Amino acid sequence: MVVKDREGQLGYLAAYSGRLDDGNQHYGYVPPVFDILDEEGFYRKEEDAITAINHRVIALEKEEGYLEVKAALESCKQASVAALTALKTAHRAAKTARNEERSLLQPKKEEDALLRLTALDNESARHHYEWKDANRFWKKEMELAENRLREKEAPIILLKEERRQRSAQLQQKLFEHYTFLNARGEVKSLGQLFDVSENNTPPSGAGECAAPKLLQYAYLHGYQTLAMGEFWWGKTIPSEVRHHGRFYPACKSKCEPILGHMLQGLNVAPRKQPQGPAITVIREDEHLAIIHKPHGLLSVPGKGEWDSVSAQVKIRWPEAEGPMMVHRLDMDTSGLMVITKTWQAYHHLQQQFLHHRIQKTYLALLEGVVKENYGTIDLPLRVDLDDRPRQLVCYDYGKSAVSRYKVIGNIKGKTRIHFFPMTGRTHQLRVHAAHHQGLGCPIVGDDLYGNAGDRLHLQAIGLEFEHPVTGEKVKVWGKEEF
Repeated sequence: MVVKDREGQLGYLAAYSGRLDDGNQHYGYVPPVFDILDEEGFYRKEEDAITAINHRVIALEKEEGYLEVKAALESCKQASVAALTALKTAHRAAKTARNEERSLLQPKKEEDALLRLTALDNESARHHYEWKDANRFWKKEMELAENRLREKEAPIILLKEERRQRSAQLQQKLFEHYTFLNARGEVKSLGQLFDVSENNTPPSGAGECAAPKLLQYAYLHGYQTLAMGEFWWGKTIPSEVRHHGRFYPACKSKCEPILGHMLQGLNVAPRKQPQGPAITVIREDEHLAIIHKPHGLLSVPGKGEWDSVSAQVKIRWPEAEGPMMVHRLDMDTSGLMVITKTWQAYHHLQQQFLHHRIQKTYLALLEGVVKENYGTIDLPLRVDLDDRPRQLVCYDYGKSAVSRYKVIGNIKGKTRIHFFPMTGRTHQLRVHAAHHQGLGCPIVGDDLYGNAGDRLHLQAIGLEFEHPVTGEKVKVWGKEEF
C-alpha cells in the first residue's frame, strides 16, 4: 500500500494474509488487526483453559472403569441381538411346523387330533409369552448397562458442555475485539459486519487478510492511503489458480463485507455499471437466429438493471415464443450463440445441448507456449465458496469438466488455440487453460485466473448443430477477433 504521512512524505506498507512461519509479528510487515497469538491476551489464556478441559476429557475417556462399562454395554447389545435372533429363528421354525401339522389335523374329527390341535395352540401361546419375557429381560439388562455407563459419563458430559460454552463465549468475545476502522474514523466489529448469530458466523480467517491489515494500520497512524494492490507470492495452492507475482482482487466471502466498511470515506472511484454493446445477427430464419455476442455483454440479466442478450433478443423479436435462450456465454466471452423463436425449436435444440450433439469451438489466445499441440484436459470443478464466482479444481466434490484442445499457432510467446468443450461448467476453459494441472497458460486478459487486460481473449467461434425443423446440418464460423 502506498501512503503519505502527516508531513507529506511518501512511503509504503506491506502485509501478508494469514500467518507467516506460524507467527503474526514480523519485521517489515504491519501487525494483525487483532493478535490472537499474543501470549498475554485473553484469547491464548482462554484457549489454554479450553485445551486443559480437552485433556481432562481425554483422560476420563481412557480410564479403565469407563472403558469397562462401555465395553460391557456393547457386549450386552451384542448378546441381546444374538439371543433374540436365535429365539426368533427357533419360534419361526416351530410356527412353520405347527402350521403344517394343523393343515393335516384340521380335517380329522378324532379325539386325538383335537387334543393335538389344542396342544399346538398352547405351544403358540407359550412361545408368545416366552418372546415377551426375553424382550423384557434384555431391555432391563440394557438399562442397567446404560445406567452404569451414564454414571461414568456424567463428569465427561459436564466437561464437554463447559468446553462448548467457553468456546462459544470466546468466539463471541473475539468477534467483539476484532474491530475495524474506516476513513471516517468509524469502528465496526466482525460481529457487526457479518451479522453474527447462532447459525451465522464469519468465515474462518476473516480479518486476517492483507488488505484489512494495511488499511487498519494506515488509519491508526493517520496515513493517507493512495494506492493498494494484493499479489500472490510463492507456490500455488493445488486446487486454485494462483501464479507467483500476479495481482488478484480481494476475496468476496472474507474481505468484501470488511472492506465495504473500511473503504467508507476514501475517495474511491465507483465501479461503472456496464453498458451492454449490441448483438449482431449472423443468420436467421423463422425458427431461429444465430447471433454474435460482444464481450462485455451479459447473456441474461444480472443483479442490476444491466443490458443482456436476453433483453435485446426479446426487443428484436417480440413475437417469438418460449425462453429463446438455449445456452449462455460468460459476460467476458464473445462469440456465437443460437437463439430460438419457437417452442419447437427451443425444445429440439435444448435436447441437442443436453445430449452433447452440438459441436462448439472456441478460439483463445494464451499467455505462454503450450507444449503439446493437442490433447484433453479433465479437471473436475466446483465453485470457490469463499470467493465466488471463482472456480476450484476439486476431485472430491467437483463436477466433471472435460475440454479437448488443438494448438493452431504461436505468436511472440503466446499460443493461439482451439478449445472443444465436452462439458459446460462455469469458467471451464479459463480454469483448464490457467491451472497448473491443465495447460498452465492463462487466457490473455483473464482477470480471475491470469492478468487483467483490455478484454478476455476467448471467442466462441464455431457452432455446428442440426436444424430443429429442416434437419439440415447448420455450421457457422465467426470472424476472428484477435
